[in-house]
Amino acid sequence: MPESTFEPKIVAFFCNWCTYLAADSAGISRFKYAPNIRVIRVMCSGRIDPQFILDAFAKGADGVLIGGCHPNDCHYQEGNYKCLRRFNLLKRVVRQMGIEDQRLRLEWISAAEADRLRVVVNDMVEKVRALGPLNWSVAPEPLAPVHAAGELRVLQEVSR
Repeated sequence: MPESTFEPKIVAFFCNWCTYLAADSAGISRFKYAPNIRVIRVMCSGRIDPQFILDAFAKGADGVLIGGCHPNDCHYQEGNYKCLRRFNLLKRVVRQMGIEDQRLRLEWISAAEADRLRVVVNDMVEKVRALGPLNWSVAPEPLAPVHAAGELRVLQEVSR
C-alpha cells in the first residue's frame, strides 16, 4: 500500500474518568479529529495490562495511545503512577521488539481538555502515518488468552 494512501489504525485505551470523558466532550462539541482511533474505555489507566498493548500491535494496530488522568487527579489515587511505571518499561520492550517509539504514546488528558484530545489524536495519527504500516515480522504469542469482551471485540476489528 503506498504511503500516501496509508491510514493508520490506532487503538486508544482511555481512562473512564478523564480521557474518555474528554473524547465524549469533543464529540458533543463537534470537534473534528482523525477517525483512525478505536477507543477502549478502561476504569483507570493503571488497569491497563501491558499485554493489551502487545496484543493490539500483534493484531494489526499501527499505534497505541494511552490516555489517563493528570498526576494527583486520579480517581483511584495512584493508578496513573502505576500506568506511568508500566509505560516506561513497556516502551523499552517495544523498542527491543523493533517498534518505533512514536507508535506508543501516553498522555494525561482531563475531562475538561476536549480540544487537547483532538490535538493529541491528530498529532499521533500524522506521526504514525509518516512512519507507515507497522509490518511487524514476528507477532508475539499472547501471554493471557482471555480478554474482557469489549477489548477483544475492538482488537478483532483492528486485525481486519
